[in-house]
Amino acid sequence: MEYTTLGDTGMEVSRICLGCMSFGTSDWRDWVLDEEEGKALVDRAIDLGINFFDTANMYSNGESERVLGEALEGRREEQVVATKVYHPMDEDDPNSGGLSRKTVEQELENSLDRLGMDTVDLYQIHRWDDDTPIETTMAALDDAVRRGKVRYLGASSMWAHQFADALATSDLLGLDRFVTMQNHYNLLYREEEREMLPLCRKEGVGVIPWSPLARGWLARPHEEARSTARGASDEHAHGHPYLEGGGREVNERVQELAAEKGVKMAQIGLAWLLDKDGVDAPIVGTTSIEHLEDAVEALDVKLSASDVEYLEEPYEPVRVSGHE
Repeated sequence: MEYTTLGDTGMEVSRICLGCMSFGTSDWRDWVLDEEEGKALVDRAIDLGINFFDTANMYSNGESERVLGEALEGRREEQVVATKVYHPMDEDDPNSGGLSRKTVEQELENSLDRLGMDTVDLYQIHRWDDDTPIETTMAALDDAVRRGKVRYLGASSMWAHQFADALATSDLLGLDRFVTMQNHYNLLYREEEREMLPLCRKEGVGVIPWSPLARGWLARPHEEARSTARGASDEHAHGHPYLEGGGREVNERVQELAAEKGVKMAQIGLAWLLDKDGVDAPIVGTTSIEHLEDAVEALDVKLSASDVEYLEEPYEPVRVSGHE
């Protein structure tokens, strides 16, 4: 395993982060692992040197946090745990979602309880809340840091001007600022290269991309996209513009380069992302120990400048996706 400093935090994290959206219950989504399978995946991740785990309160309606917390019992302090707040947790409670002070405070307590932790390492806003002033949200998050409930603050997909506003607001009011950006970025979706990634580099913000394999579109030939349980049932996998523009040709070039190098397509996709300036740790979600091992082995796959140019050349601008 390789490690890197997460943004400007000084905190060391593995260059592969295990995404825990697949933990919890299949009652939530068909492809989600049961509890014991999820815990086995965490055990293997730790064996492989992974010390960075990302979850959210909404994943399996809280069950992902509970499974992760139990899987880390007795070794939580050795790991870096991230979770998120924003999406509604109870359709009968309008304050169970959003980024008001009430929501942030009550949902943080609920997340800590499920995780079995007194403090979470990285607490992220899952999306931007148009109904709550950013000053209110940043003040609530700053209070959580000062109370010792949270160590660092992070954000996820939004417009670059919104992120810049949040950073400037924190600086102006003397509040803790966001130190990470968890954004939608992969070889088939590169719109973040226009504004968000340069902003993060300028501000010393760590980048931890979600969907680094484009929800499976970089892991197998495009004509086989629905061949897995998740590929067949995950509507989000087919809602992003992965095959728009030059996406099909990019997928085919990934296939070609993987065959040439004798590695998996997913490893080419991850190697490309790991090579990008400013990217700290892609968040890899998986339901398979084998695929987790493949992801870690991607750290040993090296792409030449001509390989990168060949992979990137067919890409064309696509519609922005992932902020919803």
